[in-house]
Amino acid sequence: MKILVVGSGGREHAIVWKIAQSPKVDKIYCAPGNGGIGECAECVDIGAMEFERLAAFAKEKEIDLTVIGMDDPLCGGIVDVFEREGLRVFGPRKNAAILEGSKAFSKDLMKKYGIPTAAYEVFTDPEQAMAYLETAKFPIVLKADGLALGKGVLICGSLEEAKAGVKTLMLDKQFGSAGDEIVIEEFMTGREVSVLSFVDGQTIRIMTSAQDHKRAKDGDQGLNTGGMGTFSPSPFYTAEVDAYCREHIYQKTVDAMRAEGREFKGIIFFGLMLTADGPKVLEYNARFGDPETQVVLPRMKNDIVEVFEACVDGTLDQVELEFEDNAAVCVVLASDGYPEKYEKGLPISGLERFAGKTDYFVFHAGTKRDGDGRILTNGGRVLGVTATGADLKEARKKAYEATEWVEFANKYMRHDIGKAIDEA
Repeated sequence: MKILVVGSGGREHAIVWKIAQSPKVDKIYCAPGNGGIGECAECVDIGAMEFERLAAFAKEKEIDLTVIGMDDPLCGGIVDVFEREGLRVFGPRKNAAILEGSKAFSKDLMKKYGIPTAAYEVFTDPEQAMAYLETAKFPIVLKADGLALGKGVLICGSLEEAKAGVKTLMLDKQFGSAGDEIVIEEFMTGREVSVLSFVDGQTIRIMTSAQDHKRAKDGDQGLNTGGMGTFSPSPFYTAEVDAYCREHIYQKTVDAMRAEGREFKGIIFFGLMLTADGPKVLEYNARFGDPETQVVLPRMKNDIVEVFEACVDGTLDQVELEFEDNAAVCVVLASDGYPEKYEKGLPISGLERFAGKTDYFVFHAGTKRDGDGRILTNGGRVLGVTATGADLKEARKKAYEATEWVEFANKYMRHDIGKAIDEA
């Protein structure tokens, strides 16, 4: 088989790495890819939003399956374009990717079908939003309706802060049109857990649990980022929690989308909050999480290509997912200043230390290769240093040990990824 992966981050590197293990695969392309992906796939200089060019490339190279990694092309309708051209593609169509593309849509869906989530209101008028805040309880959460690279969520502790947040999202347009509509919802407390799943339109298969760390600085301080590190499994995602979610959240979401005429095929990412009143949905994503993928896929036993094909063909009921009885931790090495201003183009050293190892991985997120073959920094999140171990404490120790193997001039990381493990 020949496979094309669309995307350029750490998530796509992990997907390409996992696909490369399939005996069914002869050739992998990645568009546009990055410096690390180029080691196990041929990178193609086509942007993720250039749907017609990507489809033409897939036809020219006789690609057997295209896997869409990123949210923007999914919400933009890349799957619809590929299907119109008669190409096999893994991911939800545009009308199903709205599950992630619109916070208002997903909240209304949960309300309509009785899927547990936080109380909320939706606003398109900033003045009405400001007036509503006058009567609200704090802290409160503001969410840009559209895609905002995982950063369009503001937790506001006071009325003044919340009003400033409405201004940022709706008037200053910090996240562009994503802030034309906002969701204001109650602030929930509890442990956060990420659960990824494969879906074929009817059947859902749950992957192992993980937990992300969104804030830029230790102790969950600083700005929201795309994710500074993850661990898997979550010790807080118990068998009891799993049973509740399977009954009240997972299958109900798949069935709700089908009932709405938006059959979902691909990945549904469930962002959960384990509250005192039981698990509730914080958010949905319509693709693999980043950096959750970097700890989930190294633990997965299945041939991922077989699972992708089962989702496309509607035969997922014949697949049972299997995961190693171990743990994984990923620490993101970022450029100092992320998620705001940071320098690019700095040489990275020490990557050769990972070669040939089966329990240490380095997934490239923001890197590029220069004319001399050197790997340079090329983004805010640069690398996802990942390690597996018998348990979470061992995996965490190994992951942090491996962060010392890699050097670049403005290297920055959190030092408390997985610290919650010690409290479990």
